[in-house]
Amino acid sequence: MRLLKLGIYHTTYLQNFYRSRPALKQQSYDVQHRALIKDGFGSADFWTSAFNKLDYETADLVANAEFLQKRWARENDCRFDERRWLFEIAAAQIKKFRPDVLLIADYSTFTADFLRNVRRECSSVRLILGWCGAPYSDLSVFREWDVALSCVPEMVADFRAAGLRGFHVNHAFAPRILNELDTKSPPSIDFAFIGSVLKQNKFHLERERLLLHLVKFTNLQIWSELKRPTFGERGNAQLRRGIYGLVTRARQKLTDKLPLARRIAAWKMPSASENGIDELIARRTHPPVFGLEMFRQLRRSRVVFNNHIDISPVSASNMRLFETTGVGACLLTDRKKNLPELFEPDKEVLTYASAEECVEKVRYLLENEAARRAMAEAGQRRTLREHTFENRAARIDEIIRQSLTSTT
Repeated sequence: MRLLKLGIYHTTYLQNFYRSRPALKQQSYDVQHRALIKDGFGSADFWTSAFNKLDYETADLVANAEFLQKRWARENDCRFDERRWLFEIAAAQIKKFRPDVLLIADYSTFTADFLRNVRRECSSVRLILGWCGAPYSDLSVFREWDVALSCVPEMVADFRAAGLRGFHVNHAFAPRILNELDTKSPPSIDFAFIGSVLKQNKFHLERERLLLHLVKFTNLQIWSELKRPTFGERGNAQLRRGIYGLVTRARQKLTDKLPLARRIAAWKMPSASENGIDELIARRTHPPVFGLEMFRQLRRSRVVFNNHIDISPVSASNMRLFETTGVGACLLTDRKKNLPELFEPDKEVLTYASAEECVEKVRYLLENEAARRAMAEAGQRRTLREHTFENRAARIDEIIRQSLTSTT
């Protein structure tokens, strides 16, 4: 059986990747593709490598890597509209590979229209699986999937309620990453968080609140791509706060007399984080790390903080669970109902239910090195035994075969 994974990489990662390797832009498609895959961003080729062991023939596309994709187009005499290069080159690659199964690793880029066109133009496609583990606004694309996969049980329930064929599949770790890490040197960072902080509904509002508490009471170091207010936005907020303070002090005298003062007095006090992440968090934040450098930073950390996205209020579900434990770092994660199905709390990972408890737990781990090391080693053993991409691919293989049988 032939399976093609269609993926999108983070644009900042791609910019940094090619900026640090300028000569790579002129290399062949195969050379560029191998370099990207070797760097281990996201799920890299971890899924397709696991499917290869199950006798699938696979291809792994990075559809928005412009230098890579346009090199493929030149090498394969593929003509495209410059305004739609991403979609037209990807469609040509799918037609050339002729997969039985299409695994869509991005739910926001590849629209329902794109997938309908793929079905029309590539008759080999018998099944489309898609993965979604983050908030979405348009359900229409999922209706073009034959199977909707998610690491978030709450989302799977939503898919099924909408009449979709949904399945829960956890994230995983690729043990080969360990070959690229320094596993002998001791950690050099006490407490770390690596991940996104998106101040939007259903994303990371709770995470920002926790991080703000942690930067006040611990030496947490953060690696993230934050939205910081511009100079103009900061100046505007400062001006508003200044006016607000003046009017508040004079409110009793002014509000009954001046309409403008009444309107200003009704303003809500602008917070430090109104136009972006709180400045206390921003000051503790380093530039984002991706791929192998992200794994190396996890490995260099004694304790790694984890908090789940707001759309996963009940379940443990994110990649950091397995990436952190996989490299052998000690994980401190939010307490979730299903966590004992994945790790043994207080033995393989440590949990917290509040910001205050999180501070207590990290202090305990940093003051008790033997206990911290034992927990990190136990968590790693569990991940390498049960939470690899080979484990997960076996589950998806069952879903694929069942789905193909039910549609024939």
